[in-house]
Amino acid sequence: MTPSRLWLQIFIAGFAVIAALLAVTLATPVPYGDLSRIGRISDGEFGWHRPAPQVDPAYLRSWAPSDAEILVIGDSFSMTGRWQSALVRSGYTVSTIFWNHFGNALCDDFEAWLAQSGFKGKLVIVESTERLLNERLTASAQCRTAKIAMRTNAVEFLPPPEIPPRSMLNWSAKLTTGWISYFNTRRAKSSNDVFDAGKNAIVRPVPDGCALFSHQLCDKALFFGDDEDNGELTPKDVAIMQAFNKAHASIPIVWTVIPNKTTVYVEPDHSKDFAASFRQSGLGPDLFGFATEEKTQIQDFFFPNDTHLSMHGQLALGQRMLEVVRKFVPQPSARAS
Repeated sequence: MTPSRLWLQIFIAGFAVIAALLAVTLATPVPYGDLSRIGRISDGEFGWHRPAPQVDPAYLRSWAPSDAEILVIGDSFSMTGRWQSALVRSGYTVSTIFWNHFGNALCDDFEAWLAQSGFKGKLVIVESTERLLNERLTASAQCRTAKIAMRTNAVEFLPPPEIPPRSMLNWSAKLTTGWISYFNTRRAKSSNDVFDAGKNAIVRPVPDGCALFSHQLCDKALFFGDDEDNGELTPKDVAIMQAFNKAHASIPIVWTVIPNKTTVYVEPDHSKDFAASFRQSGLGPDLFGFATEEKTQIQDFFFPNDTHLSMHGQLALGQRMLEVVRKFVPQPSARAS
């Protein structure tokens, strides 16, 4: 065989492999869940089927802190504005800011930090997911002076998809994504136990899963490894929150701790001592008990392919938070407009 013929055969073989990889990747659905994206698992099996409830855009807004009577300090569970929309619909003016915008710590000069932003409102809601709360509380307990001023401009919320995105050619993915997604999805379907798809995306069986989720492979769901890797919350965390509220008693502070998806669906005893202590503390609503109940009432309370509450779950959370807000601020001072 001549060298030129050998190189031609190598070129043809290489081209065939690349063409096959490209064809499979183009045909792989573009992921729309954070866990299906990082785990490279097909949303054809794990994508939700229930359309999201629509919310009037007029209720999806955030005021500057100086114009709000309620300040929400939140994380990614607050970034769509959906749960806050229940408060806005009822006439409250709400400002939402995010932990990562100011260093993930609430410092000893909290009141001065609020005053610097112009906030003169009636209530602060501190929202955190379970898996990140201890890290934030630890940083807060060590922080004497805030080094980053609060953002005073109104937040632009991230719009979630209201219907499952339509299938389209996946031009933006890496060449090997399709084959990796194919094999990961195949493993996920065939495994009878926990399957680690990599990058902290975990496929786990879910008891009564098809009553709880709408996706095709509904006896299983995707979970985030950090839910367990970050450890449990304890009554010591409750004590830190109590001490913070006592030190900053000039304004009511409500703590809103959203349990991990893994805690809600497959590890109900995770952080159980914290949940019991928090329930007795009066620091905020018991969302551990709330989520345990709501997951059986609302299909896709959490997204099956994502670590977050679905929009169905967020609106239910919003109604629960509205009950809490009315205890502190019975009537909004002015209609939101």
